Amino acid sequence: MPSPEELAREKIDKLLTECGWIIQNRATINLSASRGVAIREALLKDRDEVDYLLFVDGKAIGTVEAKPEGYTLTGVEEQSGKYGRNLPEIYPRWREPLPFAYESTGVETQFTNQFDPSPKSRNVFAFHKPETLLQWLEPDHQLNHRLTNLLTSDQMPTTNLWSAQIEAIRNLEKSLAANKRRALIQMATGSGKTYTAVNFVYRLIKLAGARRVLFLVDRGNLGDQTLWQITNAEVQMTNWFKTPISTFATRTSNFV
Repeated sequence: MPSPEELAREKIDKLLTECGWIIQNRATINLSASRGVAIREALLKDRDEVDYLLFVDGKAIGTVEAKPEGYTLTGVEEQSGKYGRNLPEIYPRWREPLPFAYESTGVETQFTNQFDPSPKSRNVFAFHKPETLLQWLEPDHQLNHRLTNLLTSDQMPTTNLWSAQIEAIRNLEKSLAANKRRALIQMATGSGKTYTAVNFVYRLIKLAGARRVLFLVDRGNLGDQTLWQITNAEVQMTNWFKTPISTFATRTSNFV
């Protein structure tokens, strides 16, 4: 009967495969088999080993530490960080220590990005694709870096925004630039919260290069209100930033 950790690795294998990684055993390594290769139980220095060593374009880029389902992952990133600094010379690598680390039970997965201003693990829904990690090697592909540059170079238009809305947008951008991901905007009723949020989303996409933004509401009428704001703000925003607004999609189901 498989052990809890073996069951976790079976789930992790499936999750990695779904995200574009090829799983290989350390006895049959072929780094040219795919852009993204995950080596099981890869050897490290001092006879140590890591559950998965991730390679992109033939170079090591990150690690995955597997734990049985129900294991508390908090604190495991320290162990992952040690693996990223303990590679033998036989492995080509993008940089040292390795920039990316995961800890996973196959049900819950944490991720640490060493390029963050204050690197710390956070929960993610899935492993990242190999090409995504490769893009993140460049500082300009990090959203917080782009927001930092935006804060110093952008002049926010003031003709269609109240001072409270400008302050809210500026402070939210500062929080995200500092890698403070759990920011809260508190504004009074009638102060234009939805319009503020739509402006912030537009700035993320058009000025900071964000690829996707999830706008989540708990009632259908709030979704309708948001969609109305997006539709009616399109002309104004196009005039401000001289570029057409991206396509927005809405969901009508109660399930995500």
